[in-house]
Amino acid sequence: MRNVITSIDRQSPAERAGVRAGERLVSVNGQPVTDVLDYRFFCYDPVLHLTLETAEGRERHVTVRKGEGEELGLNFASYLMDKARSCANRCIFCFVDQMPPGMRETLYFKDDDARLSFLMGNYVTLTNLSGREIQRIIDLRISPINVSVHTTDPALRCEMLRNRRAGESIQVMRRLAEARITMNCQIVSCPGINDGPALERTLRELGELYPSVESVAVVPVGLTRYREGLYPMIPYTREQAGAVIDLVEAFAGNFLRKNGTSLAWCSDEFYLLAGRTLPEKSYYEDMNQLENGVGMLRLLQSQAALAMEDDLSDPAPPPFAIATGEAAAPFLQEILEQVRGRCPALTGRVYAVQNRFFGETITVAGLVTGQDLIGQLSGRDLGRRLLIPSVMLRSGERVFLDDVSVEDVEKALGVPVTVVDGEDGFALVDAMLGREIVPPPAQTFPEDGEYYRYNPPGGRS
Repeated sequence: MRNVITSIDRQSPAERAGVRAGERLVSVNGQPVTDVLDYRFFCYDPVLHLTLETAEGRERHVTVRKGEGEELGLNFASYLMDKARSCANRCIFCFVDQMPPGMRETLYFKDDDARLSFLMGNYVTLTNLSGREIQRIIDLRISPINVSVHTTDPALRCEMLRNRRAGESIQVMRRLAEARITMNCQIVSCPGINDGPALERTLRELGELYPSVESVAVVPVGLTRYREGLYPMIPYTREQAGAVIDLVEAFAGNFLRKNGTSLAWCSDEFYLLAGRTLPEKSYYEDMNQLENGVGMLRLLQSQAALAMEDDLSDPAPPPFAIATGEAAAPFLQEILEQVRGRCPALTGRVYAVQNRFFGETITVAGLVTGQDLIGQLSGRDLGRRLLIPSVMLRSGERVFLDDVSVEDVEKALGVPVTVVDGEDGFALVDAMLGREIVPPPAQTFPEDGEYYRYNPPGGRS
């Protein structure tokens, strides 16, 4: 049964008011509660009149007094107070469809839930929203929402998402923009399909929705070696990647002159594919597309440079190795050499791990597996410790995508493993110097970690 309270936090407002586990939350201040969005929105006020239903089916009313915005203290069987929405699309570029067989079942779940977009930053296509849900987003001012756009051409979007209703989502975006709902957009760019003139149109039409459309990230499609029977597609060549960059930068330059923001950026991976130098950190403005790998390497470099302004005359730290994906390896090597210049006693190596699990076209650190680490680093000089970026692991856990644990890697390689926040240049320098670092914060996922949130292909370096 929906909305049944499984437990109540000790000394919480709900406990003080006499709410009991096993009761069902029916409404708050007369507003029916259907899921976590209703719960969070309607429970913000300092005085709440709850309608509860007991296990015996009797209705009772409780008044709760608390601080404005203070948590009520109720816990439910699932995070969403409902089932997560599975994706109704069959996108021609879907990364989940390119997963190898035999992995844990949760890795094959595709979510496309607007609630997770608002609460956790997931990107959604808007293809499965009912009219009531769209109106609720507007009425409750649910913002920002992260939208996987890919193209604003309705016919092309239907073709790419393989969903006959996919083209309708563009009108949904226009309706949300009229209601001043903020949207951050993502375009997974596929060679010869939605780049070129199609991408030009998409950027122009998203620009027309500014300022509701706050930012746009353009990322290259990620292709694994498990594509048998899927839509025929090949990775971007150096020249094709450069053409996408030229198109996006031309649009961004014009938009910046007219509106004071570039609005659209290519991910770091596009620049690496094109063999081009990354733009300076200032180019990325507020860096609000880091989740798509936009400006992440420049931010890492700039933070590391600031960390090196401090006194680095530490005693000789234990020798170490850093393992990362092929894309980020040259940047980490450069940072290592800069730190060594300030701390000559530093001894370390950077190893670029080739992705043999998913295929060699996958170069980001976030998709490096434990078995690739073990297979390629066994017998190598790792010093006395191995540093890995946190994006290699399932959030809040010490497990790689292939279910190999950090402890398995430590045992196989014979060195302790230190997990470092992969986006934090300060933490990286501290880890190199052997200083104590604070582990990256764990993010809570629905259903006690039931779903693994994929970063967009190419989104993590």
